[in-house]
Amino acid sequence: MNEEERQSKLAALAHCKAGAEKAYDDMYEAHSFRDANDCYRNAKDYFYAAINHAEDLCLTEEVEALHKRLQHVKSVFHSQFVQ
Repeated sequence: MNEEERQSKLAALAHCKAGAEKAYDDMYEAHSFRDANDCYRNAKDYFYAAINHAEDLCLTEEVEALHKRLQHVKSVFHSQFVQ
């Protein structure tokens, strides 16, 4: 991977992380279970994409942190939105 590709992947990683956090925040603003579920699904998709970018970049600690954050989001969703 050349430097240009690396920078592109780093930018994509940052975009995915930001998207995941926004979707997570939006989950709390949802007015229905369906809307919350859509936000949750978006957050998971962004986290999975971010994990893939971090793995491609060999950022082991970042991969671990993203997995932990994803697990947290899953736990919150299941404890607060699923009955």
